[in-house]
Amino acid sequence: MHHGSKNFEVTAPRSRFYQGGFGRIFADLDPWAPEGIPDHQLEEHFLKFASDNMVEFPGKRPEEIISNDTTPDAGNPNAPLNSAMPSGYVYFGQFIDHDLTLDVTPLSDAELDPNRLHNFRTPRLDLDCLYGLGPDAQPHLYQHDSTTGAFTGKLLVTQITGADLGALDGKLFDLQRNSEGKALIGDPRNDENSIVAQIHLAFALAHNKLVDIAISKTPSISKVEAFNQARKTLRWLYQWIVWNDFLMRITDKGVHNAALSRKKQPDGRHIWKAGYDDVYSWKNQPFMPLEFSVAAYRFGHSMVRNAYQTNVRKPPAGVGTFFPIFNKDHSGDLISGRPLEVRRVLQWDWFLQMNSSVQNFPQRARKIDTKLSNALMFLSEDPQSPADPTKVLNVLAARNLTRGVRMKLPAGADVARHLGVPVIPLTDKEPATLWYYILKEAEQAGGNHLGDVGSIIVCATFAGILKGDPLSWFNQQPLWEPDEDPLLKGQPFNEDGGNKGNPEWGLPAIVRMSGLPFDGSLFFVAQPAPPQPVTA
Repeated sequence: MHHGSKNFEVTAPRSRFYQGGFGRIFADLDPWAPEGIPDHQLEEHFLKFASDNMVEFPGKRPEEIISNDTTPDAGNPNAPLNSAMPSGYVYFGQFIDHDLTLDVTPLSDAELDPNRLHNFRTPRLDLDCLYGLGPDAQPHLYQHDSTTGAFTGKLLVTQITGADLGALDGKLFDLQRNSEGKALIGDPRNDENSIVAQIHLAFALAHNKLVDIAISKTPSISKVEAFNQARKTLRWLYQWIVWNDFLMRITDKGVHNAALSRKKQPDGRHIWKAGYDDVYSWKNQPFMPLEFSVAAYRFGHSMVRNAYQTNVRKPPAGVGTFFPIFNKDHSGDLISGRPLEVRRVLQWDWFLQMNSSVQNFPQRARKIDTKLSNALMFLSEDPQSPADPTKVLNVLAARNLTRGVRMKLPAGADVARHLGVPVIPLTDKEPATLWYYILKEAEQAGGNHLGDVGSIIVCATFAGILKGDPLSWFNQQPLWEPDEDPLLKGQPFNEDGGNKGNPEWGLPAIVRMSGLPFDGSLFFVAQPAPPQPVTA
C-alpha cells in the first residue's frame, strides 16, 4: 500500500475552471477540519480516534485473530461482518484504481501541499497499468520470438515449473520478475499483494488468449494487428465488467441506473448520456476528482479481511488454512514482490462466484462500514517502526482521515446537502470528513453497497471517465456487447453468467479466459489415473 515519497509542483486549486490531472467537484464547498486541532496535531488526533473506534477487534494483533480462530466465517454472507460481495472484487477495485490514478504525494507535513498533485496515470479505463506505453516504448513487457526476436503480440509471463508441483507442473504462471523478484509490469503497485498481482496476471493471460483467437480466425494476420485486436477487445470487455459487474455490486442500483443511460435519437442513432454531469464535468479531458480518489473510492479499505484461504491443495494450503494479507516480517503472508509460490496461488472459485464454488465459498468481503480489519492497523509503511500501531503511517484509517483534511475536502454532510440527498447524523465525537461520512452512510444502509453520497460520487466519476474516453466502446460503438465481439463471440468464457447474481459477462470471464486455476478438483486435487486397458 505504498503511496509514494516525492512531491511534484503541479497545482489542483479550488477553481471550477481548473483542468488538470486532479481536480475538485465540490470546489465551492468549504473545507472541513476538526475544531480546535492545529495542523501539526492532526495525525495524533486521528490516530487516537482510529485506534479507539475504527478497528474490527480492538486490542488484538492480526496474528492473534487468525491463530485464535476468531476470524469470522469467511464464506458466510449472513455473518455479521460479511457482505454479499465475493472478496475478489475488493482487489479488482484496487486494480482499477491503479489503472486510473497514481498520486505519489507523501503524507508528511514537510512535503505535502494539498494543492500540488499530479496524476501519473491516465484517467481512463484503458488498461495502461497492463500495457504500459506499448510494445515499442516498453518492449520488456512483451514476448518476442526466441529465434528471430520478432514481436509475438503477447505480454510476457513466466511459467512456474518444479518437480515438487506434481500435476501442477507447467499449469501455473507468474508475472515476469527480475533477479530480485520484483515484477516487470506496467504498474509496480499491482505487485503489492498477491491477489492484485494475480488479477494483473489474469488480464495478461487473457490478452494472450485473445491474440491466439485472432490468429486462429485470420491465420494471415500480422502479430501487430493481432495485438491491436486483442488489446481493443480486452479493454472494452474490461470497461463492460467495471460498469456492469463491479459498479453494480458496490453502488446503489438507482444511482447506477441514472449515471449512464443509452438514448435513441430521432435520427435512429444511439448515444450514451451521463446523468450526473452536473456533479462531475470537464472541458478538454477528464480529470481525477479528489473527492473520488481521496474519499469515496477508498471505501474498499473497509472491505479487506485479515486473512484468506488460497487454494484446496493440502499441504501447504487447504480449507481452513488462512494466510494473513499482511504481517510484520512477511512470513507466510500474501504480500507479493517475490516469486509466486503454490500456497499463494489463488483458486478463483474461492474468491469469485463461479459454477464450481461450493460450501462456504467464495470468501466474502467485509461490509462497508466504519471499521477496518486489524491488519490495516499494523502496516509496515513507517520505515523506522514497521507494524507499530502508534505510528500514523502504519494505521490506514488515520492516514485516510488526515489526508482528507490536508486535501481540504468538504464535510460529508455538506456534500449531501449540496447533492440534495438525506443527511445522516454523526455524533460529536465522529469526524465529519468525507471519507468517514461515506463509510457511515454505507454502514447505515446495511453495508452491502455505498449510500447516496458515495454512490453518486463513484458513479458520476466512472460515467464521466467512460464518456470522456474517445476510444471507449460507449463512444466508438454504443451498441457493442461482448457476445457480438469478433474475438469473444461463441467463446465459452461467460458460462458463470447468471450464477447467483453474476452478469452474463463479469470478472469470472477474465479468469476463464486466462486459464488460471479456478476449480480445485481440476487443478489442485490429484486426479485418479485413467483405467488401463485389459490385455489378454
